[in-house]
Amino acid sequence: MSTEVSNEASSPLDTVKLALSFAMLAGGIYGFYYFEAQPTYVRLLGLLAVVAAAVFVAVQTNKGRAIWRFSTDARTEVRKVVWPTRQETLQTLLIIGIAVLLTALFLWAVDSLLFMLVRYATGQG
Repeated sequence: MSTEVSNEASSPLDTVKLALSFAMLAGGIYGFYYFEAQPTYVRLLGLLAVVAAAVFVAVQTNKGRAIWRFSTDARTEVRKVVWPTRQETLQTLLIIGIAVLLTALFLWAVDSLLFMLVRYATGQG
């Protein structure tokens, strides 16, 4: 991951680009519902095209580039993760299941004991 810190201030043009991006998204959502007579796949393709164009405009800003860089770095880090095998996953699941069952039984026993004590103390049992 990158450790460099970007201290670039956002310019007025970046603000305009972000506003344009949000306006495009709002327009795409409005158009999706406005053209409800069209087939769903046509409206969905139009909405996806507008979203792609809005993301393209947003990535042209300093904040957009930082978010894009962060997402690519995160994807790289996820690829480095060593995932557990099926056997390790099942063993962990079994241990957690047993722990949950034992905890549930303990809490049930404490609840029953407290219930009996309260009934005895109030003269109902």
